[in-house]
Amino acid sequence: MLVRIQLGFGTKVRHKRRKNRHIALALASLLTPAAVMACVLAFWRLAADLNATGQFPITDGLFSHWQVWLTAAAVLQFCALLLNRYGNAEPVLQESVTKPEHKLANSRL
Repeated sequence: MLVRIQLGFGTKVRHKRRKNRHIALALASLLTPAAVMACVLAFWRLAADLNATGQFPITDGLFSHWQVWLTAAAVLQFCALLLNRYGNAEPVLQESVTKPEHKLANSRL
């Protein structure tokens, strides 16, 4: 006895490679202003050291140095760049060279 089971066509199972694109793009959009703020704090601390501005609010500790703030700004911007690359789809390459039109031998065009 031979029994055949025929299954209907259902939805195909897809394996998504990048599941959290929207979260990565949202986080990247928040990291860029944070990097700008860290850069502003670095320049404020540097200007305070040169007596060009008022006193910097953080006077002692790790975050009282302008180098730390500038490094933090660079790291935050680099993370935002990586998250933007992860979140955006791969660009579709288009042909930049147009193909010449082929004319038929018998056509009058």
